[in-house]
Amino acid sequence: MVTPFLCTVLTAQKGPKITHVLLISIDGMHSQDLANWVQLQPNGSLATLMSTGVNFPNAFTTQPSDSIPSTVGIFTGANASLGGMYYDDAWHRVWAPSVSSGKSCNLGVPNGTAIDLKQGIDFDGTKLDAGGGINPNNLPRDPFNNCNPVYPHNMMRVNTIFEVVRSAGMYTAYSEKRPSYDLLNGPSGTGVNDLYTPEINAVNLLNLGSISDPTSIEYFDQLRVNSILNEVNGMNHDNTAAAPVPNLFGMNFQSVNSAKKESPSSGYMDLTGNTFDSYMLNALNYVDGAIGSIITALGQQGMANSTVVIITAKHGESPLGNTRSIVLTSDIATILNTNNSIATNKITQKTSGLIWLKDQSQTSAAVTALQTGTPADWIPNLNQVLWYNNGLGGLPFPDPTTDPAVPDIVTLMKDGVNFEPSLLKSTTHAEHGGLGTFESHVPLLVSCPRWTPVTSQDQVTTSQIAPTVLAVLNLNPSALMTVQLGAVTRLPAVTGKLQ
Repeated sequence: MVTPFLCTVLTAQKGPKITHVLLISIDGMHSQDLANWVQLQPNGSLATLMSTGVNFPNAFTTQPSDSIPSTVGIFTGANASLGGMYYDDAWHRVWAPSVSSGKSCNLGVPNGTAIDLKQGIDFDGTKLDAGGGINPNNLPRDPFNNCNPVYPHNMMRVNTIFEVVRSAGMYTAYSEKRPSYDLLNGPSGTGVNDLYTPEINAVNLLNLGSISDPTSIEYFDQLRVNSILNEVNGMNHDNTAAAPVPNLFGMNFQSVNSAKKESPSSGYMDLTGNTFDSYMLNALNYVDGAIGSIITALGQQGMANSTVVIITAKHGESPLGNTRSIVLTSDIATILNTNNSIATNKITQKTSGLIWLKDQSQTSAAVTALQTGTPADWIPNLNQVLWYNNGLGGLPFPDPTTDPAVPDIVTLMKDGVNFEPSLLKSTTHAEHGGLGTFESHVPLLVSCPRWTPVTSQDQVTTSQIAPTVLAVLNLNPSALMTVQLGAVTRLPAVTGKLQ
């Protein structure tokens, strides 16, 4: 059991102000998972945080529910439309291919290239340190900026809370899963004082099993937990130099996400997702204990009464329960390219299909083809085909003919449907990245002891975390571009706690 620590709010009547925010994303966790785990482990760390927290059981992440746009949402307040980043595997109609591709960059005109925000941009994606981080020769190039490489932070269209906090003279840190999370630095490229981004792909080579093996993935998570513990103790992430304790810091956990993908029953013993299987129990036990170790360290360093802890998830996983349907990854290409001669630049598929067409004048024909597709597994698992159509097609993004990052079409599948290469054999049993409810409905808990527990039934989004963090640190949320644009507001129940 973790002993509740004391924490006070901003008003002088209630004690010293909050000077630290610890933000933790338990990737893959569903809102329902948090509720069920707290009920199962009432003396655990997450239950302790819940007992003095503001809980939002109706919280949803940004869409698509891919880690990249979701991260942008949490730390800027932007949806994909404002942030301009739609996936870690996407297409951009203006930027040019990387130097490493061997293709040319034509100055002053749109080129078009795939966007890789995974290990493909590393010097060496098989090493934990990525062989030295991001290799500029593996990055897309901007033909309107002398064909210079476009780093992930250059892709950001709005500023981050890290930039705001650092500009106020405070110290920032964060630990994520690969070097592409350079994006957290924001457009300035300097938002995070101490950014730790080991490459998750390298877990394959740790001699502990595979990337989906619980021992391997918990080892990877523990590297980042250790970085947080070092920072709490007044050191930098790798414990090699003294550093200020960050005013804003945190990490993401991969263990729950991995458990759901690896489990043959997607993490659950039942159809409703209320009973965890052994994969999920192991992952949740680890995460709960790891969070407990951080809370204990905060108390030992006398920081407990000045720290707010935020628990959320960049995304959930689909299905929610131990059943799913599979659609072949070849279906979209078969429907468009093979049967209708409609060429595509990029098709990205996990739980939804995101499609960038070569010829955007074919959008209407492509939509019709997808709405009437003939593969046997297609129509029974299709929910809607979304496209812009002058704003009438239901695509919740800007006009793809004017914004070079936006997909032309999204195939919204029914909840519990995943794209897989085979109907008979699959090693990934849960996925995310689409627009469905299962992968978008995530936990959100803002905890500060001395607060009486509150459950807010308001429907909120994880993008509301960004301005709330600034308010908690007694900074002006209007320093965020998204707040200036009127795109996001603070979490209301938390705002009330700060009055």
